[in-house]
Amino acid sequence: MIERLFPIIKRERRATVLAVIIILQALCAMFFLADVIIDLSEGGHLDDIHLVFEGVAALALICGVVYLMYELRDLLSRMEAMDVGIRAARGEMTTLIDVFFDQWQLTPSEREIAQFILKGISNEAIAQMRGTAPSTVRAQCTRIYQKAEVDGRAQLLSVFMEELFHAGEAVGKHI
Repeated sequence: MIERLFPIIKRERRATVLAVIIILQALCAMFFLADVIIDLSEGGHLDDIHLVFEGVAALALICGVVYLMYELRDLLSRMEAMDVGIRAARGEMTTLIDVFFDQWQLTPSEREIAQFILKGISNEAIAQMRGTAPSTVRAQCTRIYQKAEVDGRAQLLSVFMEELFHAGEAVGKHI
C-alpha cells in the first residue's frame, strides 16, 4: 500500500514545487515591474540602460509565470488523467479476470488459486495459505491450465496481459 502512494506523493510534490516557483517568480516580476514604474514616475527615461534591463527582466518573469501556470495546469490535468486511467485499468483487469474465469468454468477454489497464480505466488505458498498439501494445489493448477488451454503460469498470465494490451478487441477473442 505504501509503495503505491509514492508515485502519487511524487506527483503532488512536483505540482507543489511548480506552484511555489510560480509564486516566487510572480513576486519577483511584481518587484521589478513596480521598480520600473517608480523609476519612470520619478523622471526616469526609457533610454536609461538600467531601466531597460529592469523592464526586460520584469517582462521575462511575467512570461515565465504565464508559461509555468500553463505547465502546472497541464501537469494537474495529466495527473488526473493518469489516476482515471489507473482506476479504469484496475477495474478492467478485475472484469477481465472474472470473464475469463467464467468462460473457463473455474470452481470457486480454482478461482482463488488462479488469482494467487496471477499474483505470482508459488504453489508451496498457496498451499500454506490455504492449509492444503502442495500436491493438491499442483493438481488444481493443472486443472486450471487445462480449462484455460495453456501450458503453465507464464501462458496464463500472458492471456491477461495480451488482452489488456489489445483493449479495443473483444474480451476472450483468442480463447
